[in-house]
Amino acid sequence: MSGSDPGVGVRIGVLALQGAFHEHIVALSSLPGVTAVPVRTAKELENVDGLILPGGESTAIALIGQGTGLFEELRRWVHQDSKPTWGTCAGCIMMANNVHGQKEGGQQLVGGMDIIAHRNFFGRQMNSFEMPIHISLPDQEGPAPPFPGVFIRAPAILGISSSDKAGKVVPLCMLSLNTSTLPLTCR
Repeated sequence: MSGSDPGVGVRIGVLALQGAFHEHIVALSSLPGVTAVPVRTAKELENVDGLILPGGESTAIALIGQGTGLFEELRRWVHQDSKPTWGTCAGCIMMANNVHGQKEGGQQLVGGMDIIAHRNFFGRQMNSFEMPIHISLPDQEGPAPPFPGVFIRAPAILGISSSDKAGKVVPLCMLSLNTSTLPLTCR
C-alpha cells in the first residue's frame, strides 16, 4: 500500500477536478478500512493506493487536467505504474482507449482501458429528462408509489478494442438496441 500507513487500510483518491468527486468521497468514506481523499495534484496522486475518475464533464476534466499538468501524471499512474483505477461515467470515457462521439477536434484521454466507449450514446444533455417510473415488486400488495426516474445522457461501452484483451474485460450487462424498449440482459 504505497499511500497508506501499514495496518490503516487503503487510501483511495478521487480525481477532484470537476464532477461528482464529493459524492464518491462520501460513499468511500463510509466503508471500513478506506480513507478517501481528493486528488488535484501530482503529489496527492503519489499518496494513494487506488484512484477513481468520477462522472462529470469529460471535456472539462480533460481541459483542467491538461492545464494543471496532472494529465501526464494520470497517464503514468494508469499505463506505466498499472495502479488500480476505476472510471465512472465521464471517468469511463477518460479511461477508454477509443472514444466515439468526441467533441470536434478530439479530446485528451487518459486511456488504459481497452474498450470502445461512445461519449453521448443516449443523446445530448438537452435530451435528459425526469419522469416517474412505476415498479411492481413480486411480493408487494397494491401499486407502489412511483420512483423518480432521472434519465441523463451517458456513455456506453460499445465493445472491447483488441482481441488479446478480450478475456480481461467481462461485460456484466448487454443492451439490445433492436427494439424500442431497450431490454437489458445481465449475468
